[in-house]
Amino acid sequence: MFSVSISKSARCGAALATAAMALPSLQFAYAEAAPDQGVVSFKYLHYQDSQIGNGVNVITGASSAGSSSRMGVNAYSLNALVPVAGEWSVGATYTSDSVSGASPMYHTSGLTKMTDLRRAVDVELTRYFSSGTLSFGTGYSKESDYLSRSCSLQGSLSTEDKNTTFTLGGSMNNDDINPVIPPYGAFKKKVYSGIIGITRVLTKNDIVQLNLGYSNGNGDFSDPYKVNDNRPTERNNTTILIRGNHHFEWSDGTAKLSYRYYSDTFGIRAHTLEGEYVQPLSHGWTVTPLLRLYSQSEADFYVAVGAVEKADPTQPTPPPAGAVYYSEDQRMSAFGAITLGLKVSKQLTRDWLVDLKYEEYEQRSNWSLNGNGDPGLAPFGARSIQAGLSMKF
Repeated sequence: MFSVSISKSARCGAALATAAMALPSLQFAYAEAAPDQGVVSFKYLHYQDSQIGNGVNVITGASSAGSSSRMGVNAYSLNALVPVAGEWSVGATYTSDSVSGASPMYHTSGLTKMTDLRRAVDVELTRYFSSGTLSFGTGYSKESDYLSRSCSLQGSLSTEDKNTTFTLGGSMNNDDINPVIPPYGAFKKKVYSGIIGITRVLTKNDIVQLNLGYSNGNGDFSDPYKVNDNRPTERNNTTILIRGNHHFEWSDGTAKLSYRYYSDTFGIRAHTLEGEYVQPLSHGWTVTPLLRLYSQSEADFYVAVGAVEKADPTQPTPPPAGAVYYSEDQRMSAFGAITLGLKVSKQLTRDWLVDLKYEEYEQRSNWSLNGNGDPGLAPFGARSIQAGLSMKF
């Protein structure tokens, strides 16, 4: 169906997802009062994923029975937060990431070359009051085939004793999608999101948070760079996030635990359990090990690897007869994943901080909690290295 061997796409799956999570976003932590110092930070991220192939590599024409690199990302981010007049703060983030490698056109086969460059700018203005905050944010992101514009409004209100804080916020994304391969034209997508949360200080060493989120999206959710991919034009999701921190006085360390439940109208149900432990050491050093467990069910319209594709990986699996929606994108399948990470930081002086973070990610179809993973998918893995430098002024 597709003879294109070179494509540019923002939708390269786990690569951009990992880059987005690893680099700082403009979700600054809400404080009781405006910051008394400004902060400038620089982050660099290198990401590389790999797949144990089960077919023929379209790039080289060779068998992909062994492990091979797939998608790579090099991302740079510059972030600044500046206090203004004692009651305001202005934050801004500039991000540039280059993506290159190969992305499968269906399941984990039919690799096609791709390359792209994304630039994004986010700005946030926050007003601090005696018992709360009010923030307005806007963002702009552009790449060869994708243009995204966003705006957000979020407020927080604390009780008189400052032990409980309520948060309410909303955002809107307006995206233009322009695939670079025929016969596709231009598409649009709009997503409206809202969040309500409560944060409670339990003791001098314990704090917990509960956030409830809802999102309504309408427009194009299909991937034009994949064979046999036609998804519903509406996607709504609900999230529940529970987080808690406990500080250990005997070690001066802090344990951070979180659980996130996700459900959407595509039929995907996902669970994320994450834990990290922040341990300060002598001479300004801090180490933070991390463990993240993830599992999701498959979308209602996901098409598993069929007999035709198993016999000949160069042939995609035909969608079911009469099916309105279908996808052979492995991100729509059921799978489980484990992430192990370690962050090391060093306070060089009172104002300078340097940090280095490494993460290893492994994904398998048979790790899904519901046990309905697609055995025809090849195992997937990724690793990322992030370095940062920040200065207070």
